[in-house]
Amino acid sequence: MPIFASFDDANITITLLKDVIVRATHIIVMFAFSSPTYYSIAIMSEVQKIILEIRAGAGGDEAAIFAGELARMYQKYATIRGWKFNVEDFNAETFDGYKSFVATIEGAGAYDDLKQESGVHRVQRVPKTERQGRIHTSTISVLVMPEVKPTEVEINLGDLDVSFFRSSGPGGQNVNKVETAVRIVHKPSGIVVSSQSGRSQFGNRETAMGMLRAKLYDAKIQEEAAKLGALRTVIGTGDRSEKIRTYNFPDDRITDHRIGKKWHNIEKVLEGSFQPIVDAFREAAKSEK
Repeated sequence: MPIFASFDDANITITLLKDVIVRATHIIVMFAFSSPTYYSIAIMSEVQKIILEIRAGAGGDEAAIFAGELARMYQKYATIRGWKFNVEDFNAETFDGYKSFVATIEGAGAYDDLKQESGVHRVQRVPKTERQGRIHTSTISVLVMPEVKPTEVEINLGDLDVSFFRSSGPGGQNVNKVETAVRIVHKPSGIVVSSQSGRSQFGNRETAMGMLRAKLYDAKIQEEAAKLGALRTVIGTGDRSEKIRTYNFPDDRITDHRIGKKWHNIEKVLEGSFQPIVDAFREAAKSEK
């Protein structure tokens, strides 16, 4: 007995099934991006390369210094894990801090371990420049995005404003006499990306385009996740502006506000001993299943 009454019925059913699969896959991907606990989904676990972006927020020089500390923490953790860590772009506010910092991290488990880092990180301590001994609060934002293939995001080259400049070092001094660094502005969205790590304009342009694809894809996922609203979990809201973690130096305590966990010995964590935090999120994800 035939399953379908006609080829037309079969084609209609296949089309509907394809549509269901596409929608289901899309929802899974959106859920993986928007949920702070990031359930272990095969699609996301297969990601081998990520883009890490850190930006100093409120707090001036102290925020920039903290951004530098977290950038080095992630780099040290990547070294411990055997991942490839490459600094793609930065805006050095001080010799030990960054106004902005972008790196790519490549290796098995990189996205799975660092996806929960997206959000606002807060530091509480007495700055070196504080003469009264008062505790200041500063913030930085961290964004972790998986690399997106060119076929997954369509970009109209006419929408891009591409410019070249000389790469710079700490303090803003030029370290390259040739304009190999690349800045790309996506005019419709206003997104700006740049890369200065490569030795050629072509290499830096390819890297910057990869960053742009990731940002456009991430923006689309966040927009659609916000529309659905149902992708929130009991741990946080997934809002990128949400305060997710506090580093309290006077009490030598790190608190993650999404899972309610606390750790001590901040200096050790900043030296790359980051695994306990990663493990805590794995346990939180398991408990929700």
